[in-house]
Amino acid sequence: MRFPRRFVLAALIGAASPAAPAMAQDHAGIRYADIPVTAYAVVAEIQARPGKEEALRQATLPLVAKVRAEPNNLLYFLQEDRERPGHFIFYEIFATQADFEAHNRTPHVQAWFARLPELAEGPVKAMRMQILGNRP
Repeated sequence: MRFPRRFVLAALIGAASPAAPAMAQDHAGIRYADIPVTAYAVVAEIQARPGKEEALRQATLPLVAKVRAEPNNLLYFLQEDRERPGHFIFYEIFATQADFEAHNRTPHVQAWFARLPELAEGPVKAMRMQILGNRP
């Protein structure tokens, strides 16, 4: 499987950021060939309200460890646009669509969603993606 170059670069840049120690965790070491055909990917974004960039960042950072600990999460990256502080992009892969839907019902995600009206300009914008090219 090949990720678009911009996602790979963004993930690498995000991992090298000063906040990386708080965000980077070793996952189960899944390899591209191990990603199941049923995998369900999501690219989502949210923009902080003016003056709420740091508050949204602090509310969002704890999600990284919690989501990565979910049983059927295969990959989870939180990234912030360097040129637009407070603009966050999530790249997520779950084993199935049902696993993604279950993720959205977890208490930690529901609590985060509840804070968005105060912290964000509008709802999360999500693109539900099919992973291509991970099979021979």
